[in-house]
Amino acid sequence: MANRWTPGRGLPAQGIVMTQTPLRLSFAGGGTDLPAFYEQDGGAVFSTTIDKYVYVTLKRHGPVFDEKVRINYSLSESVASVDAIRNDIARECLRLLEVEPPIYVSVVSDLPDSSGLGGSSAFAVGLLNALHTFRGERVTAGQLAEEACHIEIELLGQPIGKQDQYAAAFGGLNLFAFRPGGDVTVQPYRGGIGIVDDLFDRMMMLWTGHQRRSSTVLFEQRARTPEHRADLERMRQQAYELQALMASPSPDFGAFGAMLDEGWQLKRELASTVTTDQIDGWYGEARAAGVVGGKLCGAGGGGFLLFLCEPEAKASVLAALPALRDVSVQYEAHGSRVLLAQLD
Repeated sequence: MANRWTPGRGLPAQGIVMTQTPLRLSFAGGGTDLPAFYEQDGGAVFSTTIDKYVYVTLKRHGPVFDEKVRINYSLSESVASVDAIRNDIARECLRLLEVEPPIYVSVVSDLPDSSGLGGSSAFAVGLLNALHTFRGERVTAGQLAEEACHIEIELLGQPIGKQDQYAAAFGGLNLFAFRPGGDVTVQPYRGGIGIVDDLFDRMMMLWTGHQRRSSTVLFEQRARTPEHRADLERMRQQAYELQALMASPSPDFGAFGAMLDEGWQLKRELASTVTTDQIDGWYGEARAAGVVGGKLCGAGGGGFLLFLCEPEAKASVLAALPALRDVSVQYEAHGSRVLLAQLD
């Protein structure tokens, strides 16, 4: 990997760094970013980042504490060495960048984990960004994304693709193309911000209350890739079609919603655990209440339902789905950023 630590170069004795890394919404192409598909045909995902974040704070741990490493996330770990860290991503990030104890890491997210918004990859990107900053290094979004992919896919063996890491690192509305061999190209949205605002005005994010690790769905989806290659090819094509639609001076958001619906119907067939009877029931009630189209965010099984409808239909949708919690989201144009860097 690039930018390994130079032996003999000093780390700060004190200091604190905080990063802010956005979560993402994938509109089309999810699943074609898995190596089982893109290594043969190439994949593509059209996605956006939103104004919900993972915050990572990194600092030297105080000398009076007994433990050498403390990490606070949904759990709290106090351990004697980096190798003893149970959080896989935190452990491998610290190993990769060779930041030695004593060290303190705190992680806070605006939304629950395992909710289909790329939170684990946002954490990896945000922690790597903080660690590089702590080491006095400037890194590109591409390097952050590739290092996060290296950790999650190669070192930890997660059955995931590359879209989440790239979305978290680059931010904004993008078409990500995944090439055989692993190269990724990023095509950012070049149209007016007013069009993106119009899209977000028609979006609804409803929390199902169910959390599911993506790996439980993706192991099956990966194994069944050959039998669903035609469906995945269509999902890849949808990513390009949505990119072209958004490039129009006056996008047809009805067509956007219809394509979300088509993609959801295809995605439902990729693995047996993508959806449930309850999720399908909620989706049907939302369509009857005025939703043009939508999908379940992430690999499936729980998390957030994303709907597209005209603004005047939102009240009817919420009335039809009283068990679901509405979460307002806005567009985020930036990827992972350093909010604070005080180094001695």
